[in-house]
Amino acid sequence: MKKREKFQWIVILILAMLTGSLAGCGKAGEPEGSLTEPQESLTESQESLTESQESLAEPQRELVYVGESLLSAREVQQPPSSDKYRTFYEIFVYSFWDSNGDGIGDLAGVTQKLDYLNDGDPATDSDLGINGIWLMPVMPSNTYHKYDVKDYMAIDPVYGSMEDFEKLVAECGQRGINVIIDLVMNHTSSAHPWFVEAADYLKNLGDGEPDPEACPYVDYYNFHKGIQSGYTRLGETDWYYEAGFWSEMPDLNLNNENVRKEFEEICRFWLEKGVAGFRLDAVKEFVSGDTEANVEILTWFNDMVKGISPDAYLVGEAWLPQTEYAQYYASGIDSFFDFSFADSTGNIQKFVSGQKAASDYSAFVARGEQRFAEQNEHYINAPFYSNHDMDRSADYYSGARAEQQIKMAAALNMTMSGSAFLYYGDEIGMQGSGKDENKRLGMRWTADADGEGMCVGPQDADQGIDQNFQALDVQLGDASSLCTWYRNLIRLRNQFPSIRKGTTEELGALSDKELCALAKSFDGETVVILYNISEEVKTVDLSAAVLADGTPLETGMLEATLVSGGTRVSVEGEGLVMPEYSVAVLLVKEP
Repeated sequence: MKKREKFQWIVILILAMLTGSLAGCGKAGEPEGSLTEPQESLTESQESLTESQESLAEPQRELVYVGESLLSAREVQQPPSSDKYRTFYEIFVYSFWDSNGDGIGDLAGVTQKLDYLNDGDPATDSDLGINGIWLMPVMPSNTYHKYDVKDYMAIDPVYGSMEDFEKLVAECGQRGINVIIDLVMNHTSSAHPWFVEAADYLKNLGDGEPDPEACPYVDYYNFHKGIQSGYTRLGETDWYYEAGFWSEMPDLNLNNENVRKEFEEICRFWLEKGVAGFRLDAVKEFVSGDTEANVEILTWFNDMVKGISPDAYLVGEAWLPQTEYAQYYASGIDSFFDFSFADSTGNIQKFVSGQKAASDYSAFVARGEQRFAEQNEHYINAPFYSNHDMDRSADYYSGARAEQQIKMAAALNMTMSGSAFLYYGDEIGMQGSGKDENKRLGMRWTADADGEGMCVGPQDADQGIDQNFQALDVQLGDASSLCTWYRNLIRLRNQFPSIRKGTTEELGALSDKELCALAKSFDGETVVILYNISEEVKTVDLSAAVLADGTPLETGMLEATLVSGGTRVSVEGEGLVMPEYSVAVLLVKEP
């Protein structure tokens, strides 16, 4: 097919959908496959295009509207368990779903709500479509957040039993969901038996020097005589212990071989329980301020875990500038969270708010990919937008365009390559900022605080936090809701390997201050993604650009559009007309 004919095919396709003549293009709320109301006649130009369509060798693709957004009917792919490129959903169990009526979320509650996350049937589109879950700490702890672990091989009773955990993992496995758990190696609880025994030993030691043979646990932590920054005094003794986060979280000495053996046993225990890997907390603090030492520890950990389970997935939290956490990829760890794009001051917020030109988005993404690949060619980025330590992403924007900006930010985040991470409740625009408890409120399944499964959330959270978006039960039935927007984004990730795995190519000829165009390629497939990050309508002349290999963009097929307002993407001459805050995806190459 000639390139002119193929672009004309795109025009035909869109015009057919706009007139309701293409089967499968339903109105919002109609079942897939229903027709829009047909117009009585086509214009003369539309009729001629329809005639030329009949001579095309390639069949039409079946597409469907959800609200004003156009979805591809391409098959949703179910990745094998060994595929590490996933869409993970971060769950704070305490605030997710309460199965027993005590107001606190639990593991049985997560299991009960799996059909919302992924019902196991790729053909349905009523679920969110995630294929990975990150459980924040589930081990016994003295705090509500459980980042101070008392026993690394048990379940906190408030969350249920080990049997509950095993059932959750098994049910996830049947739905193609990989489960990773938070592993807190930087510190334990001060109530952990290791620390309790070491502390008792030092308190009774007198003026002598500690003997690791008498008490091996004394070397599990970083004890020092005399005051040091970041250290806490041990009772009335002259001894101090490192506790960079809190006095009740004593730091572990991860250079100690016995500590490493402990974690080898711990990792083996959980991997045998069926977990797919671990999220590693606070990796830059293993040896604070020493990147080389931290990389060595992570190299040991990666080699150890992959020796037990070669397909295990590891993602680390190194809250640093990108130039610094890129260095951590030298350890072999699969992923590190891409903090450069996250938070209220990150790159995505700056692009959406207009502080940075939209055209620079692709350059920032491509530069990050290059940095990571220089350290480890097998890296898998971990894009995210907010998490349990950050203000909720819906709080980053205000004003009349806030919802559209929130949607656009989600699109920029969820179309990045790698394993994308979504924080529970962000898909419905939950809000909460300030102290940590406010960022971890109960999931808003319904606006009724006394409704079934509703969690009370952290005790010290502020009361009366404003929520500008409807609860989930309302959003599920709304084709224009934020939840539907996220479902559509995740669907795209599951349909196109090039979106979640592709290498980014900048398309500067089509980009400007408010519009970004980029191509993503993987395994013979190339898609072009266009983002209109503005309040204005943008017309994109596809004939004005080619890929680096010379492939003209006008040969592409329009596969999907995401529209945040009330106007659809349309065709004008040889250009795509993109309404405000919208996204278009074109398939340029197929394997």
